[in-house]
Amino acid sequence: MARLSVMSVMKGDVTRLVFVLLVSLGGPMSAAAEDRDIAPLKNLHVSGYFQAIPLHITLDLPEPVGKQRITEYRLQNRLNLRMDFTPDFTFHWQMRSRLIAGNWVTNDAFYTDAMTRDSGLFNLSWTIAEGEDWILHSVPDRLYGDWSKEDWSVRVGRQRVNWGVNIITNPNDIFNPYSVYEFDYPERPGSDTLRIQHFIGFGSRVELAVKPASEIKESVAAILYAFRLGSYDLQAIGGYYRDRVATGAGWAGTIGSAGFKGETMHYADIEAANGNRETNYILAASVDYVFPGSLFLVAEYLYNQEGGKDDLEYLAGRLLSDNPSYSRHQAALRASYRLTPRLRTSFTLIGFPDRDSAFVSPALTWSVIENLDLRVLGQFLLVDERRVSEEPVNLIAGFLSCYF
Repeated sequence: MARLSVMSVMKGDVTRLVFVLLVSLGGPMSAAAEDRDIAPLKNLHVSGYFQAIPLHITLDLPEPVGKQRITEYRLQNRLNLRMDFTPDFTFHWQMRSRLIAGNWVTNDAFYTDAMTRDSGLFNLSWTIAEGEDWILHSVPDRLYGDWSKEDWSVRVGRQRVNWGVNIITNPNDIFNPYSVYEFDYPERPGSDTLRIQHFIGFGSRVELAVKPASEIKESVAAILYAFRLGSYDLQAIGGYYRDRVATGAGWAGTIGSAGFKGETMHYADIEAANGNRETNYILAASVDYVFPGSLFLVAEYLYNQEGGKDDLEYLAGRLLSDNPSYSRHQAALRASYRLTPRLRTSFTLIGFPDRDSAFVSPALTWSVIENLDLRVLGQFLLVDERRVSEEPVNLIAGFLSCYF
């Protein structure tokens, strides 16, 4: 029997109640604003999508468990709201709501806990309702005010601080890392952050970002200085990352007609353990090229000094800014090609040479009509049979997306 979170709504954040009103009224309000010049609504911008995702997962677990098959159905909605209060100040509110049903919800409590966990300073996660084999959940992953005037910009709230320059792996993203294996979250996560930007000329800026946490040792704060040197965009980063000193750099330019990008980070523990100061060095460099006929190719190499020390947990593992890969060495190749004006395909291959394993992900997307897409995606984790603690994973998912 379903359990509605009535008391949670009564005692929870006002944000949740306002969200229900906006979901109910957002569509009619937007349509009315288009038809009539209603003063309170003419500066309200509404967009988003609805998405249906059936997926099937096969796991080859060690005996006596053996092969497991998991079927899951997801309905998700993204609602993006922007209110322009003045030419200098805007407010952004973006919600991610999901209805997930399947035997994984039934059999794995850790799965639902991970899905509903809000790692921000403020817990805005809302389990609206749930049953034995389904759960309805919503959370704002963007909720911030943006003030911009001349060469200054200040953002406060839940936002995405994107300092990465690479296409596949971004070691410079120390505030809100994402996983390249997360197949249904193109917007990527945000974080509760104060971000101040000062633009000081063509291609140059200084940024200060602070991500507080309930404990100071879990907080992140850093300064970025970006500038242009010749044909290259360069950046330097220095700051505090969860009780570690973090320093790094990034670049983006060209070699001939090919793009050349890279990011590097170094972490050092502030407090020495057993007389030793733990450190980690990360480097990711990539080359990208557009061939005649719309073939786009990216090749990337990643070195993660501390990578590969834990078991390879593709489905349950969590990648962090200071440990962004499952192996010490990682080689990735991504290709995308438009077969017809409405049909495009992509292929991703990531190799973990020191683990004798690989990740493969082909995808095909068909633009049925305007604002309606159909996509099929596969993810396959191929592992060395001698590694009994690591299991092969096969995932097939379909996407029907309607945008508004």
